[in-house]
Amino acid sequence: MQPGTARPGDAVVVTVRGAEDSPTGTLGDRELRFWPIPGGHQAIAAVDVEAKADPLGLEVQLPGGENADDLQVEGTLEVAEAHFPERALTVAARYVTPPPSVKKWIAEDQKAFTRAMAQPPGPRLFTANFDWPVQSMLTAGFGDLRLLNGRKQSQHFGTDLDGVTGDPVFASNDGAVVLSRECYTSGNTVLVFHGAGLYTAYFHLSKREVKTGEKVARGQRLGRVGATGRVTGPHLHFGVKVEGHWADPESLLRLDFE
Repeated sequence: MQPGTARPGDAVVVTVRGAEDSPTGTLGDRELRFWPIPGGHQAIAAVDVEAKADPLGLEVQLPGGENADDLQVEGTLEVAEAHFPERALTVAARYVTPPPSVKKWIAEDQKAFTRAMAQPPGPRLFTANFDWPVQSMLTAGFGDLRLLNGRKQSQHFGTDLDGVTGDPVFASNDGAVVLSRECYTSGNTVLVFHGAGLYTAYFHLSKREVKTGEKVARGQRLGRVGATGRVTGPHLHFGVKVEGHWADPESLLRLDFE
């Protein structure tokens, strides 16, 4: 299991070697879905962002075959306490209280995200480790509690990377583009599906350079840094979603898939 100790919101990988048939299992109250990899099977999960600093139970069932009982393996994942900072931001008022004229746009964005992140289950589409989409300073971390214009609080489910409008943005790993769309809040948006229930998100682009349905390779340019949508200035919001849950991108980049 990677890592041995995680924080709320961290991505976690469970690898099983030697089993011919696909295992099943759970991490806490979340089901693990295993996919074949060379020499075994692997599941990717995310610790709940609201998890407490208590150990999470891991249970994995290994099929025993026709003439043998299943084997159950148990363990624990230590969860460290989260310390999410609070930040006060000032954005255009229309992004805190959207006018009625854009409610249809917002609703269509939500439907587009739901469709894009409902890809059929399947094995991972990548073999290398994940990389940063831009090489720059991190300006806001995952889980930050935000007060927008002094009144509306939200939580930041991604990392913000500094940049200048026009800087190139690259795919973090191999996958398929499942959404390339101008959205109201996230601006010019690209979502990439990497298989195994894993997605990466790229928000606020000034320009999108890939289309929905296009296959992309690790390091391929997806678009350009910008300041579209609800932003305070040019930057890239980089997000990760694992089996329907937002996860800390930094934790995904620390995992060794090779």
